[in-house]
Amino acid sequence: MTRKKPEPTAEEILQRIAESGIKDNQQIKRTSEDEESQLESLPERINKLLSINDKERKSTDMLFFVMYDIAHNKVRNMIAKYLIKRGCFRIQKSIFLADLDAEDFNKIKNDLAEVQAAYDNNDSILIVPISTDYLKSMKIIGQNIDVDLIMRNKNTLFF
Repeated sequence: MTRKKPEPTAEEILQRIAESGIKDNQQIKRTSEDEESQLESLPERINKLLSINDKERKSTDMLFFVMYDIAHNKVRNMIAKYLIKRGCFRIQKSIFLADLDAEDFNKIKNDLAEVQAAYDNNDSILIVPISTDYLKSMKIIGQNIDVDLIMRNKNTLFF
């Protein structure tokens, strides 16, 4: 029987960042070939998003985006892994969508604030709560993602 590795605490995350060698706002080039930054295919991402509505929603559940612009590869990859472990779904390389309890929202917000404060940087992290109505009315330019399909709003009639 394999034991599940315990989730790192905010302090452990901060310690890992401190040990990663980030000093004095170094400029690190972003590489598009990072393993963690590779997106799944569009159908796989849509299937994950569809599962958001599979569960019964509690009154304390929140739908929110987490978006970031982080220059350091190690920090960016660590945050991406953290968000995925917390139940967020990757929409684009630096945009995640989550449908989690308000308690989880606050934990993510506090942990990311601690990470942001841990080192000298010009990075930004946005956490944006969004209503299902706003998500449904979202307009997508470029490769189309059917938001009605994601939110399971389309009805099919069989005759």
